Amino acid sequence: MLNKKELELKSIEYRKTILNIIYKSGAGHTAGSLSCIDILNVLYNNILKINPENFDSIDRNRYVQSKGHTVEALYTVLCDKNFFTKEDLSTLNKFDSHFIGHPTRKVPGVEHNTGALGHGLSVAVGMAIGFKLNNKPFKVYTLLGDGELSEGSIWESLLSASKYKLDNLVIIIDRNGLQITGKTEEVNPIEPLMDKFLSFGLSVKQVNGNSVSELDAIFNKIPFDEKKPNLIIANTIKGKGVSFIENEVVWHHKLPSDEEYKKAIEELNTQLENYK
Repeated sequence: MLNKKELELKSIEYRKTILNIIYKSGAGHTAGSLSCIDILNVLYNNILKINPENFDSIDRNRYVQSKGHTVEALYTVLCDKNFFTKEDLSTLNKFDSHFIGHPTRKVPGVEHNTGALGHGLSVAVGMAIGFKLNNKPFKVYTLLGDGELSEGSIWESLLSASKYKLDNLVIIIDRNGLQITGKTEEVNPIEPLMDKFLSFGLSVKQVNGNSVSELDAIFNKIPFDEKKPNLIIANTIKGKGVSFIENEVVWHHKLPSDEEYKKAIEELNTQLENYK
């Protein structure tokens, strides 16, 4: 278990790694990975209790990254948890590497292949039902993007989660307000989100998704209500941590130039220095 300072320092280091591997590989989803990394940080360091030693066991929690395009964040955390080496991670998007631009089970620590938006939640629902049927005390966590909520399969899955009273299911929405072509509320409005989720029979909380202390606290309150699926609207800033990337839609799939990469790393190093 990491304390608040340790988690915050991890997030900065993780952001440096994300930028580094995207910059060197020449491909990646920069801003979305930066927005969700605090969520993965808290999950893998304080909540999930998933590690290379127990990953092959059926008796453990599960994590499915439905917003698979931000795989750089997932790879970064899995590397830090010793599922593979930094040398392996450096092969991201290289010829003949398993480290491709969406999660694949060929990479150690990845629970399920994702990438086509809207699929991860249905898989997570199935896993949670399996735990219930087998009287297993474990939970299933899944991370969705807010742009992903335009997929109809999301809402079908929510109906099933509510019907089967999956209080062992934890759905996290990375609510950064942007998707590949613009603001979510301009591309395909999804508000009022809280009311919609409540109407589907879920127990819903909101949290600052870039605050490791708030995330840690909310995850430790699960289940929110007995016999109701748990849903967390994690309000984040897309591109969080790098000033010129934050809230800029162009950075959804934009790669940093040499100058931008240098400037971004300098900003993050300054944040690290401020902790000393």
